[in-house]
Amino acid sequence: MAYKDILVQVDNAPQCAERLGVAARLAARCQGHLIALNVRTRAAMPQYIRAQFENIDDVREHWNAEAARTTRAMVDAAAGSVGASVEWRDVSGDMAATVALHARYADVTVIGQSEESEPGERPLADTLILDVGRPVIVVPYAGRFPTVGERVLVGWNGSREATRAVHDALPLLLGAQLVHVMAVNPRGGMAGHGDIPGADICLHLSRHGVNAVCEHIQSDDLNVGEMLLSRAADEDADLIVMGAYGRSRLRELVLGGATRHLLRHMTVPVLLSH
Repeated sequence: MAYKDILVQVDNAPQCAERLGVAARLAARCQGHLIALNVRTRAAMPQYIRAQFENIDDVREHWNAEAARTTRAMVDAAAGSVGASVEWRDVSGDMAATVALHARYADVTVIGQSEESEPGERPLADTLILDVGRPVIVVPYAGRFPTVGERVLVGWNGSREATRAVHDALPLLLGAQLVHVMAVNPRGGMAGHGDIPGADICLHLSRHGVNAVCEHIQSDDLNVGEMLLSRAADEDADLIVMGAYGRSRLRELVLGGATRHLLRHMTVPVLLSH
């Protein structure tokens, strides 16, 4: 079992190089196919601004073409450095809808961490996590990540979303040196974690050949997202795996939650599934 189609959203922003590198190394590791998707968006422009410029559409297309050429050169260099097969896709359209369309035909999608979005605007990560049905790896906009998936921290809460995330991450977990499964403030009972929180999922992973250890932590001082990031730093983890939006996105926006916290404050790449 391995990722055979790895989609990465690319552009000519400085932060793109790191997520492109993560995706290229993942493709090489899985002997998979790297798909670099460049989306040319067309922001609405007020008529009074358009009236001040002649051939504004031609100028914008020229800028887009120049940016695409720069980005493609970066893609070819990244894929060539690790010997991964690569496919270049240069399309126009709405960013979220276009990436979502292509993501449905890939095993995993790699995107960059978003800056704070405008009020009422849905971040790209939310669209992909909630609408596509495939795992998404979000790479922080700051930092260097030469390895991803060698030491993995799994945030486990016994939910459907966490179960899906662990299954979606199996191609990475199988090759990891160590997988640390952590349950934060676990609940007992049939709808909870069982007698020993985390033990059942670790046993399941070990039967797949994953080197997994488990622990559970009670903490009233930190929320789950803070605890996961703190533990990731302690364990020198290079990837966090977790289920996303176990409660509704609106509830997380209003009350906060682990998904929202990690999307805002991540320090290592995070694989999310819903």
